[in-house]
Order: sequence, then C-alpha cells, then structure tokens
Amino acid sequence: MSFAAAIRASAIPKVPRTRKAVLTLTPSAIDRLRALTEGPEPKVVRVGIRTKGCSGQQYDLQYTTKKERFDEEVKQDGVTVLVDNKALMSVLGSEMDYVEDKLSAQFVFNNPNVKESCGCGQSFMT
Repeated sequence: MSFAAAIRASAIPKVPRTRKAVLTLTPSAIDRLRALTEGPEPKVVRVGIRTKGCSGQQYDLQYTTKKERFDEEVKQDGVTVLVDNKALMSVLGSEMDYVEDKLSAQFVFNNPNVKESCGCGQSFMT
C-alpha cells in the first residue's frame, strides 16, 4: 500500500449507511394485521412469494408462530410482519396496504420492483 493510498483511506469519514426498508405498512394495514394476529396464542404474518399466476409470481401470506432463520422482521407501530428470505429481493422497498371496497377486502402491495403484472392484478414479475 502506498503512502498516498493510506492518506486517502484515512481521510474518508465513516458514515453509517441507511438501510432501505424491506417493507412499510400503511395505517390501514397495521389496523388489519393487529386485528388478525391478536388472540390467546401469539402469531405473526409471514409475507412470501410463490410461483403462480399469469405473470409468474404471487404474494403468499401465511400465519406463523416462529421466525425462521433468515426471515427479515419488520416492526412498525406495534405490529410485526416477517418477510421470507426468498422473497426479500422482490419485496424490498414495497408498501403493504389494506383496501376495502364494495366487492373485496384485501392486502395490496405497492411494489416499485414490479416490471409486469397481469390484468387482474394478482400476479407480477420482477
């Protein structure tokens, strides 16, 4: 290592990098998740992705009582959601919302990584 390289390396301040949120929850999603997970036995919702649908991938929400080894834990306003490690790159930066209308009530993901989705909105491709 040359002298010039040592000076440059020591002159660069160490700034902690901010992590991009894996998943953010809207207030309506927090309220619905809280209603779904409260009860006598503790449970959380795990968000995953499975291969299905017109465009290739579909969100998969499951109840679970434990965190798997590489699951990412998202805590917001007292609600905990787990993100499956296989879904991390597809879900990164997404917003989870809960929408009710006259015909349906469902969780909706606003995902900036989606390149294509089917006409019904149930499947996507990243």
